[in-house]
Amino acid sequence: MTAMTTPRHRVSVAVARMRGAADAVADASVWSMDAIETAGTLIELTRLEAQVCELKARVAAHAEELHVGQNVGASSAANWLAHETRATRSAAYAAVRLGRDLEGHSLTREALAAGRVLADQARVVIRWVEDLPSTVPAGKVAAAEAHLLELARHHDATALNRLGKHLFEVVAPEEADAREAALLAKEEAAAAKACRLTGYDDGHGKAHFRGTLPSYHWAALRKMLGALAAPRHQAATQGPGVERPETPEALGRALCELIERYPADQLPTTGGVSATAVVLLDLDVLLGRLEKAGVLDTGEKISPALARRLACQAGIIPVVLDGDSQPLDVGRKRRLFTEAQRTAMLVRDRGCRAQGCDRTTGLHAHHKTRWTDGGHTDLADGISLCPWHHARAHDTNYRTTHHPNGDVTFHRRT
Repeated sequence: MTAMTTPRHRVSVAVARMRGAADAVADASVWSMDAIETAGTLIELTRLEAQVCELKARVAAHAEELHVGQNVGASSAANWLAHETRATRSAAYAAVRLGRDLEGHSLTREALAAGRVLADQARVVIRWVEDLPSTVPAGKVAAAEAHLLELARHHDATALNRLGKHLFEVVAPEEADAREAALLAKEEAAAAKACRLTGYDDGHGKAHFRGTLPSYHWAALRKMLGALAAPRHQAATQGPGVERPETPEALGRALCELIERYPADQLPTTGGVSATAVVLLDLDVLLGRLEKAGVLDTGEKISPALARRLACQAGIIPVVLDGDSQPLDVGRKRRLFTEAQRTAMLVRDRGCRAQGCDRTTGLHAHHKTRWTDGGHTDLADGISLCPWHHARAHDTNYRTTHHPNGDVTFHRRT
């Protein structure tokens, strides 16, 4: 830790005094403070914290200008500060950035230095003031900054950020609607680009996922889940007297119900088969005479009770072994495989049959013998391949070999 020499500058002297004052009460008990004094002290500490934050940001920006830390090989003053204080680099850089930003926003700097606003509020004010078009006159920019600082007296940083979106109305109310529309369009485009969903199955009956959705779709999903998780709906579907779970659990259960209720006829097809779950189970399991796990076409196993329940769902395709099934052999009458045939292939193959491929979704049905060469459009002459390997099967640069166990290998012709 770098030790400060005898302070001479009044800022250094003030910092030394503040450290000394804090040291003086480091072991002081607060039990004797009454409620009124405790409340007042807590507010004053919050204001003091804001003042210290402004002072630190101002000094950090100055340290960056002086290239503090270069004598020990630090690439920047922020990196040096992070190393010396064990602060994160992001926090150190944030202090430098705030100091630089405050240099160009004197009203906000003065408010933070006086403890009238907090650091997160100051960052919000700076963000929206700097977002104003460069064509706005300086006088109106200052008025907009003062407007946000006044709002900060009554709103925290989150609410202030929402209000900041409408700052343009203060400087150019006649153009505000068009600008807001453009801003919303920009945000929606960025949200669509950032849309993500990832997940994995832990192998113990649970799947974990996380993602990012555009605000509209999250609002719509929350509304759907809220309706399904409502006490009245829970009582109607599970019976009266059901204890309502905590909100995260209720929303999780509602999402499961939404997935099961989604109309299968509205799903797009993938590889010629509608994207519905396929449950493979024995007839004895369906009739309750045997307790044996059911298997999904994607390979996951489920309990017999869940398999029987899903077999009754409209959006689920039950494939009952040893029972009546749909006709699968249409012979030479059709070139394309039927949906029933494709479903049966998925159940049989459990994924792409190319050796070494683990793709289990979006599969195509492929004729082992080309239909134009006399191949039959039936289950025996069909095989499941992923789009990549299906393309290889029709690529004349590759030789396709079908093995007795049903696997397929490809070799580039020489």
